[in-house]
Amino acid sequence: MSIGSSVRRMFGRYEQPISDLWRAGFIDLDHFFAQLRSCVPSASRILEIGCGEGAGTGRLARAYPDASILAIDIAPNLGRLYRGPEGNVSFRQVAVTDLVKTDAERFDLIVMCDVLHHIPPQLRPDIIAAARKLLAPGGSFLFKDWERRSTPIHWIAFAADRWLTGDRVQFVTEGEAAALLASQFDATGAKASFRVRPWRNNFALLMKAAA
Repeated sequence: MSIGSSVRRMFGRYEQPISDLWRAGFIDLDHFFAQLRSCVPSASRILEIGCGEGAGTGRLARAYPDASILAIDIAPNLGRLYRGPEGNVSFRQVAVTDLVKTDAERFDLIVMCDVLHHIPPQLRPDIIAAARKLLAPGGSFLFKDWERRSTPIHWIAFAADRWLTGDRVQFVTEGEAAALLASQFDATGAKASFRVRPWRNNFALLMKAAA
């Protein structure tokens, strides 16, 4: 268990609101999912890659109430803090590179939020390639991460991720992320991009699979 998870559990029943307050210092998830809905108004089969303990999954389920959502992660305790609609959301501990063996071209929307910087650089092309293969024809891949910048808030975010999660995080720039995504998709560039409050380090790119 990471230091962050251990500390959060000490808060007992106040764990979720305290976790939400901490996360809000770096990203406004409500703003992120509102932007996502404006880019992808509807979806019926959604995959969330790297769902963690489910903080974003609840908002995803509320944004797309009629969709079937599969939330995956390789870490244990996934979905532990999920507080959202029941019935149309399932959690599975599986790697995206294994999921593609059984669920290729199944999803019309895939969301990957703040996951890439936790993945070793040598594995990133395989992860994005697997996500691409999981998209149904014409499907949308919404990628969001935190951009590397020489600013105080970046170093605070780096320290939080490095020492609270225990991962050897490595952040990229928006341009580096765009190049990685373009190398695995048919298109040469993102179909849309936006920033997420409260910091411009939060960037998102929308890729599309060929119809």
